[in-house]
Amino acid sequence: MTVYDFTVKDRQGNDFSLDQYRGKVLLIVNTATGCGFTPQYEELENIYEELKDEGFELLDFPCNQFMNQAPGTDEEINNECKMRFGTTFPRFKKIDVNGENAIPLYKWLTENTVFQGFEGKMATMMKLMAKARDKDYKNNGKIKWNFTKFVIDRNGEIAARFEPTADLAAVKAKIKEVL
Repeated sequence: MTVYDFTVKDRQGNDFSLDQYRGKVLLIVNTATGCGFTPQYEELENIYEELKDEGFELLDFPCNQFMNQAPGTDEEINNECKMRFGTTFPRFKKIDVNGENAIPLYKWLTENTVFQGFEGKMATMMKLMAKARDKDYKNNGKIKWNFTKFVIDRNGEIAARFEPTADLAAVKAKIKEVL
């Protein structure tokens, strides 16, 4: 199975086959407009602008599962991201990334990766929040918070997973390596 086997919903709720991205390097991110990591939108847009002409796409999946940090409709979220951060990359319908309502794409992503650990100045806080939600958080692939990132190679396979606290320079370096 590869990322190309999945169909997701666009912002309007229409089916969208990820096979349309065949041969491209992807960064799949679950996001939220009211999260402490929301400022990452700006750097993600910079990465997208720099690399999109090399066969790179960034796919944004808003998620409201973490302290209701993605309120609003899909269009409200999209408009806020465009106006506040100038984002131009594709944004899809709001989704669940964990649990029984998780979309199949995210079930595949989390079943085929492991938690990479928190780093940096927010690591301690993130560990406490993750442990409060899941005592076994270190030992499973569930999404711990918004802005978890997955790099997908040109064959549609998972090349890397980055937790929300990962340095975006490392994410960019991995994307460039895979490109």
